[in-house]
Amino acid sequence: MWTIFNHKIMKKIAIPLEHGQLCAHFGHCEQFAIIDTENNQIVREELLTPPPHEPGLLPGWLAQRGVNHVIAGGMGQRALDLFAAQNITVTVGAQPRKPSELVMAWMNHTLASGANACDH
Repeated sequence: MWTIFNHKIMKKIAIPLEHGQLCAHFGHCEQFAIIDTENNQIVREELLTPPPHEPGLLPGWLAQRGVNHVIAGGMGQRALDLFAAQNITVTVGAQPRKPSELVMAWMNHTLASGANACDH
């Protein structure tokens, strides 16, 4: 006899914001939208103000909040490496849009991402 369990697929996605939309430079954002998804549905949105900018701080800070994916416009290689060390995946090159629009596009595999806007 086989038993099928209802497995929930949950993600916690962080998006750096400036004026309510995706910030082009990850490390200098005003806020983060933290969006919880479950089975390809947005179930919770929260806005958090990050601590003052210090190189290397944000990957650990977001990991402590349970984030497992980041959608960003641009991000330096060191930050990408630090996120990888925290087992957080990153999508770079996204264009400025509202956080919920970015997450819905990401879940539907229609998020257009281009070149990493940060080259340092």
